[in-house]
Amino acid sequence: MKRLAYILTRWVPLTLLICLLPLSKEASSQVDTRHQESSTAKAESGPGKPSVGTKSGYQHTGIEGPTSVGAELRHADEIKESSFRLTGIDKASNPWYDFKKRANDKVGLQFGVHYAALYQGATSSLGEQQAASGKLDLSMQWTLLGRKTGYAGTLVGKVEYRHRLGTQIPPSELAQELGALVTTAYTYSDWGLGVPILYWRQQFLTNRLQVAVGKIDPTDFFDQMKLATAQTGFLNGFFQVSPTIAFPDQGLGAVAGAMPTDQLYVLAGVSDANGDPTRAGFDTFFEDSEYFTAAEVGYFSSYEQRYYDNIHVTAWHVDERETAKTPEGWGVSASVSWLWGDRWLPFLRGGYSEGEAAPLQGAVSAGLGIRFSTHDVLGVGLGWGRPSDRTLNDEYVAELFYRLQLTQRLAITPDVQVIVDPPLNPDEDVIGVFGIRGRLSF
Repeated sequence: MKRLAYILTRWVPLTLLICLLPLSKEASSQVDTRHQESSTAKAESGPGKPSVGTKSGYQHTGIEGPTSVGAELRHADEIKESSFRLTGIDKASNPWYDFKKRANDKVGLQFGVHYAALYQGATSSLGEQQAASGKLDLSMQWTLLGRKTGYAGTLVGKVEYRHRLGTQIPPSELAQELGALVTTAYTYSDWGLGVPILYWRQQFLTNRLQVAVGKIDPTDFFDQMKLATAQTGFLNGFFQVSPTIAFPDQGLGAVAGAMPTDQLYVLAGVSDANGDPTRAGFDTFFEDSEYFTAAEVGYFSSYEQRYYDNIHVTAWHVDERETAKTPEGWGVSASVSWLWGDRWLPFLRGGYSEGEAAPLQGAVSAGLGIRFSTHDVLGVGLGWGRPSDRTLNDEYVAELFYRLQLTQRLAITPDVQVIVDPPLNPDEDVIGVFGIRGRLSF
């Protein structure tokens, strides 16, 4: 099995990319209009019929998933039918979006400002029971080469400030206080000011082949699912990328993606196993030479539905990290999600790992997302995990959230989680975690 994972992460992507080269003549003869998403193209806002426009004409044609800079910019720019139609506020913001549209049309610059805050409180814990944090980010993608072609070159970046909000710990650390192995809030930490994302994405063969090089977040590329975004979907790590994958933090790396057919895609990448969102990372990447590698093969019904109708298998490997004293690890995960009736998005995900690099040796999660006409989204998920340390009990998790789209730019999300048999807190059978998330986008 270990040799199989090695082959999948090293040689299968190279073979598939070589097999793709004969497509270059056919691909270069016509622009693939599936990738030219206009302002009235299918949106990527959540479960439901994706057919809304955008305020500034933003689009996302990259290989990255729904948590990426491009996808979040597109989501924030969508025209939403909110629960409360505040026409005065919407009209007052029109000059801002007109300015963004001119910048996009004239020089290919797309940008946005977002602020999200989360509070979580637990019914019991080994220590702290409350956690809160906020994060302010300025995101941009700037197409500097080959605009309106299938050979575009784009600079992608994000500056982010994460901070605690009046509590001793941020939500990303609450799971430790509860004795759980999987985080109750993905990405809500307090590492201060950093540049977690800064890379160049180059497209070739009318978007059938893409390469991203620079400071990347590997979770933006691999094992993605539409509801697996802590900004607008589930919070618990069971329903983000698989907790059986030892993903590193943001760091230097590269990812290549290819589409041999209209429905089949393949990804392969390498990144710094010691990534740090607040550092450049040249020393750890080139001197420590400890890497995380991954490969993914997937199928979607169409390019526009790639986040909704998606079936994929991901293989990964991570080197032993000497300074962090983390062992080598490898594993395989799989995910299936499919949109039904333009409203219902069920999913089933699972993974297996060897070594103790990842917190769980095995995990399975399943759930459902439902989108309403007002852009509100209801999500429910169930998860089971077997710890890599087999002396610990299995962990069970349930999560329920309702994202209320109050206005065009403001969403509030109540969230409830139930953790059963937290492995590091054997005296507790059940712990409840209640949260409220707010997100404002411009």
